[in-house]
Amino acid sequence: MSRHHIARHFCSAFFVAGSLAACSGAVEKAVDSTTLAAASAGGGACTPLETREANANEQAPAMAGQTRACGVTAGVQFDVTVVAKGLEFPWAVEPLPGGDLLVTEKPGRLRVVSATGTIGEPISGLPKIFVKGQGGLLDVALSPSFDTDNTIFWSYSEPRANGNGTAIARGVLSADRKRLSEVKTIFRVVPSYDGDKHFGSRIAFGPDGMLYASFGERSDDPMRKYAQMKDSHLGKIIRIQPDGTVPSDNPLVNESNAKPEIWSIGHRNPQALAFDASGALWGIEHGTNGGDELNFIEKGKNYGWAEVAYGEEYSGRALPTVTAREGTEQPVYYWDPVIAPSGAQWYSGDAFPAWKGNLFVGGMKDKLLVRLVVENNKVTGEEHLLSDRKQRVRDVRQGPDGALYLVTDQKDGELWRLSPKK
Repeated sequence: MSRHHIARHFCSAFFVAGSLAACSGAVEKAVDSTTLAAASAGGGACTPLETREANANEQAPAMAGQTRACGVTAGVQFDVTVVAKGLEFPWAVEPLPGGDLLVTEKPGRLRVVSATGTIGEPISGLPKIFVKGQGGLLDVALSPSFDTDNTIFWSYSEPRANGNGTAIARGVLSADRKRLSEVKTIFRVVPSYDGDKHFGSRIAFGPDGMLYASFGERSDDPMRKYAQMKDSHLGKIIRIQPDGTVPSDNPLVNESNAKPEIWSIGHRNPQALAFDASGALWGIEHGTNGGDELNFIEKGKNYGWAEVAYGEEYSGRALPTVTAREGTEQPVYYWDPVIAPSGAQWYSGDAFPAWKGNLFVGGMKDKLLVRLVVENNKVTGEEHLLSDRKQRVRDVRQGPDGALYLVTDQKDGELWRLSPKK
């Protein structure tokens, strides 16, 4: 459902109920935290997890349950094992068959960490990487047929003659897991830009065998417009075949001047992609101050940025946007204040039965792991875990053993395993 239709329906319901949060497409009256939480919960009896003052407190959610969900707990007892320390700004973790894990470090190193915590030497064979600001070696993913082809895929910021840009490469991991061969860059974001922010990027293979990847719009004001431009990959989610070619059923393959790899448009800086048990794709992106978003990603849809968004500039200045517009999609959920989301995993394992079907999201700003209860594509509960450890959670992945594996974003970064309490 588009932003416009949801907002109109929800605001009409508010009016009938006599709420103070009267809405318009662009400007709403100020809403205090209590009213906002009650509105989000749809008037139901619950205690919202988030009670701090919103950054953009003049904005109201477009539908019940869209922000400040009820605080929940599953009562799950778990152990946190520090598998490894001394990783330099680890960015992604990818479980390997047999219990070992691939870990990327943003400064440009790819390593294998053994199940017992031994950190391997950097794997050789990576292409040149632009390392500055938010740029570096980013995500890594196994080929859907890794058991037979030993192929891995990774995203990284690539140095170019006229700046830099996010790229995706593939290569074959040697049997001893020390080097890459047959390395080939299969996709490059265009246009290039001489900046160091909003590269994205996550990689996820769909049940259709296609590679989906997310990219930021490069942050700076002159670049934001590209998120809405179909002749650019900036601010987009793409869909390609594992060899980099374009599937014939992509939404823009027959549109003149559009980039045929595009799957969806209007994203700010998406750093999480995950498929749920039904095969549906979800994306999570860094928004402005008060506008981090969880989105249900659909073919050819427009998610609004940089013309439609929640939140405000980090300077405190109001955004030159509206929160709803015909033809753009509402986020399923948004965070105000933000959590700085990175990495996501729909839990499907047997180690934690009470968590099955829940969505886990790394939170860097408040240094925690977020658990979302999602029912019928709506967030009905939120729990914050691991806040006592006070480390920025950059990525979260489920291992073959049903445990959750996380990496923390710091110079002396750590790799954790969450397993049932013994």
